[in-house]
Amino acid sequence: MSDELHGVLSPLLAAHGLDLVDVEVRPGLVRVTVDRPGGIDLDGLAEANRTVSAALDEIDPLPGRYTLEVSSPGVERRLRTPEQFTRAIGETVSVRTLPGAGDVRRVQGVLAEADATGLRIEGAEVPGGTLRLSYDEVERARTVFEWGAKPAPSPSRRKAPNKGVAGASQAETGQQTEHATERVTTL
Repeated sequence: MSDELHGVLSPLLAAHGLDLVDVEVRPGLVRVTVDRPGGIDLDGLAEANRTVSAALDEIDPLPGRYTLEVSSPGVERRLRTPEQFTRAIGETVSVRTLPGAGDVRRVQGVLAEADATGLRIEGAEVPGGTLRLSYDEVERARTVFEWGAKPAPSPSRRKAPNKGVAGASQAETGQQTEHATERVTTL
């Protein structure tokens, strides 16, 4: 069902400048993940929600009630397809291999390469410094957001905790959002 919906929704969303990242169908839930170059905002998610909702009304993919969830990939996102791995080249990833697929069950490093058959991870935590895996060996993979070093607080900020500044952006207040989600329950 997910592949069928992917085929239907991808061109509809592309017509609005949106990339369909993933479609997940579970009992009572259709989860659609979208993105666009430069990232997606709430207006983009609302546009995607209207587009997907209209398409699902036409094809009615699940009997009865279900929830449609349209969201952005977030800072840490699952990687499932070769295209998603290719987009993540240069990012830190965490990969769990299938039991018996090799000597290493879990590995984290920089995604150095991805093609139609597999991926290559490099890094200090990777045995031998580099590891090539086929997609058939991967049980689960995701990007890893690296926060970096925290700056030392200035003397004036040590006295009172930062409760946010009215009108300040998330970058100015140090807040991060993982991802945005819009949900609609249909009858």
